[in-house]
Amino acid sequence: MIELRGALVTAEAPRGGVGRRRGPAPADGPVRILGPVDLTLPERRIAVVGANGSGKSTLARLLNGLALPAAGRVLVDGLDTARDGHAVRRRVGFLFTDPDAQIVMPTPVEDVALSLRRTGVPAGDRDARAREVLARVGLAERADLPVRALSGGQRQLLALAAVLATEPEILVCDEPTTLLDLRWRRVITDLVAHLEQQVVLVTHDLNAAAQTDRVLVVDDGRIVADGAPEPTLAAYRALMAADDEVRPR
Repeated sequence: MIELRGALVTAEAPRGGVGRRRGPAPADGPVRILGPVDLTLPERRIAVVGANGSGKSTLARLLNGLALPAAGRVLVDGLDTARDGHAVRRRVGFLFTDPDAQIVMPTPVEDVALSLRRTGVPAGDRDARAREVLARVGLAERADLPVRALSGGQRQLLALAAVLATEPEILVCDEPTTLLDLRWRRVITDLVAHLEQQVVLVTHDLNAAAQTDRVLVVDDGRIVADGAPEPTLAAYRALMAADDEVRPR
């Protein structure tokens, strides 16, 4: 189970300060990016929604130690991301928005085999295991093709396969369909929805968010709504509508 206890993320402001989405420019020194956040996340499917720059991707990166809190703690099954980062990342897989940020090998089977090597699978078993994982996501016939020959949706499937090969208990997906067309959005969304792992899905797709068990709304680095999908997404739509009313025209 994931727990955030007073988790705060900051960044150093350049001299003269930087603008924030809301409020005045801060003085020199640390700028609050997210938090403090107190959450316990036991649900099987959790969506995180928010405007660009709201802090939702920072929240996602906290969950497997890609970002560390300046104060507070993030725990996964009792493991602290700051002290037990390697063990946490064995439990929590992370799927990026852009699959090219994750794919490093020239063919799909080699890329998945690399993930298997990192988990200690014997060399003689990696090829067969990699092909099994690729078949699970519908890429069996493309296992030996150059990665550059794959479509954007197929590359996202490959990135997902490489993460699933490590058998994580939790999967964090940071806007995995943002760069995809409608057809591939549906493919990825449906596949993720049926995984056995707990999934934390950062998304702009409110239809996908509506299918989860719980929705978090992030705005200006804070959790401003949290609950069942229908009322929480209604609160998010109202928040975005209010922003539209005050935005300069």
